[in-house]
Amino acid sequence: MIATAQRSLGQRFLSGLATPSGAVFVLLVVLLIGVIAMNPNFAEPGQLVRFLSRTAPIAIAAIGQFFVIVSGEFDLSMGAVIATQVVIAGNVIGQDEAMILRGIALMLAVGVVVGVVNGLLTTVAKVPSFIATLGMMLALYGFVRFLTGGAATGNPVDSFREIGRGALFGVVPYPVLILLAVGLLAWLVMRAPFGQTLLAVGDNPVTARLAGTRLVLVKTSAFVLSSLAATVAGILLVGYAGVHPSVGQGYEFQAITAVVLGGAVLGGGRGWVLSAAAGAISLELLFTLLNIAGIDATWRPTVQGAIIIAAVALGAVAWRSARKPKPSRPAGATGPAGTASIPTTTTRSGER
Repeated sequence: MIATAQRSLGQRFLSGLATPSGAVFVLLVVLLIGVIAMNPNFAEPGQLVRFLSRTAPIAIAAIGQFFVIVSGEFDLSMGAVIATQVVIAGNVIGQDEAMILRGIALMLAVGVVVGVVNGLLTTVAKVPSFIATLGMMLALYGFVRFLTGGAATGNPVDSFREIGRGALFGVVPYPVLILLAVGLLAWLVMRAPFGQTLLAVGDNPVTARLAGTRLVLVKTSAFVLSSLAATVAGILLVGYAGVHPSVGQGYEFQAITAVVLGGAVLGGGRGWVLSAAAGAISLELLFTLLNIAGIDATWRPTVQGAIIIAAVALGAVAWRSARKPKPSRPAGATGPAGTASIPTTTTRSGER
């Protein structure tokens, strides 16, 4: 019995790796090996920790984007939210340590407001999320450029910037700890009834509504979580990227790339939140590999576009194959043991 259970566990593990959400972890390991092979110094613990620290903001943004994508929507305003939060940190907190908590509270409040507006525009006003969040992105970028004149302005106190560049006991960077905390919270959220409802809404919103799900509340909550994730990413980016209106630019597309690389299906209903974070780390490893190979950084958008197209295409094929019902015997036919065979069906799964 124990051997059977172990085989079953092993089979489940291998079948999980074969799914789009599980394959990203295999890709992560392969890319890590490739980077270390080309630059052995990368294997040093200090180098790996610094890499994770730099990757934490985009991984957190990807986790936030996951909530929106798995609900069947998009959030293109993430980069603009990050830029807005960076400017708030530089000009509201400034060099006054007494303003740190108030500044963070204001940043979180702004994140909630942006998420609520995006959610209500999408669910109540029936504006497609692509258009609603694109409009929000342009509005926020315009506001930021109006405040800053398009140049770096403001300088947060060093104690605030330590959140993004400091380390606990000088060993573990705060961004890594924050990433682990956000990842754990996101995993718990997706395991809770809300997460299962979010998957159901993304899978089939009509059925979810008929079952009594409050679509406005669920989808708006997803947008709020996305904006809050962007806010956390912005707080971390202030630590080493400084205060400039261009900070965070393009993060929305990197986050979407990471989520689809992590196996989430555009259109909603499928995905694993930790795979989105793994997708972000894999993406940064790929860029690191390209950099070591001497490939110009201007190719990054091309690589991201190719990844999105390939990941979406392969993911769609994989999920369609998984949904195909296995051939069943005609009614009344008997199996090898002489018992009647039961037609096999498959159900659509979501969070693993």
